[in-house]
Amino acid sequence: MRRAFTLAFAVVAVLACGLALRAQGTEAPFFFIQITDPQFGMSAGNADVEQEIANLDFAVATANRLRPAFVIVTGDLVNRAGDEGQIGAYLRSMSRLDPGIPAYHVAGNHDVENVPTPETLVAYVKRFGPDHYSFRHGSLAGIVLNSVLIAAPEKAPEAAREQEEWLRAELERAKRDGVRHLVVFQHHPFFLEDPAEPDRYENIPGERRTSHLALLAESGVTHVFAGHYHRNALGRAGGIDMVTTGPIGMPLGGAKSGMRIVTVTDDGIEHRYYELGELPNRVTVLEQAGAGLADR
Repeated sequence: MRRAFTLAFAVVAVLACGLALRAQGTEAPFFFIQITDPQFGMSAGNADVEQEIANLDFAVATANRLRPAFVIVTGDLVNRAGDEGQIGAYLRSMSRLDPGIPAYHVAGNHDVENVPTPETLVAYVKRFGPDHYSFRHGSLAGIVLNSVLIAAPEKAPEAAREQEEWLRAELERAKRDGVRHLVVFQHHPFFLEDPAEPDRYENIPGERRTSHLALLAESGVTHVFAGHYHRNALGRAGGIDMVTTGPIGMPLGGAKSGMRIVTVTDDGIEHRYYELGELPNRVTVLEQAGAGLADR
């Protein structure tokens, strides 16, 4: 009887604490996992996908163990756009993620071609779902963009225009809703370290980079999480942190495969990239928030 009473009291206390937090406009912290560039087929030059299966299966098993609020994969899901063998293998690996953990996909240049066309966009949507969309988790609003359309809109100008109009409307909606944390997820980083850096394969061309960064900054976006570089990079433009994450697939430039763990609290967003050999046994957000997830 005493044990039952103690349990009931504990449940009531937790509920009361949650109600008090909501009444104060606060929320319990949570974390999510960013994975990028699984790029099935890259390691073996499209001959097989064995290395990518091993890495992504390990990442999925880690997510199942750590229990993030969600997992987001920021592009280059496969190495060769439209390759059904690579696509099927990627989707089978992702299907091992616990169904209680939402998974979000982002289009990369290897998924829709370096210069996408209406046909490659339709093919992507058929297999993976929308190439731009938004989602909410607690105090966070996530905006997913097809950055390939920003980087190279030439062959699909109508799709690029539609995405930009949608983005403006979505940013206005988030502002009206009073979203606490407004975050963008895409494949290409706008820049690696300096918003004024020269154009290169790894970033968004300068003119479109500048206009989009201005729009996001004035709308209250605080972070952009991307991949594409197959290494880590960090930069800042005004109030926006540009976070470029290394790959779960094949790394370049001496980097190592891994994933990023991101903690969201009332005070802000913190993150750390973990190589596969150094992943934590658990993530306790109350302990880590503000005191342990360092940028790198």
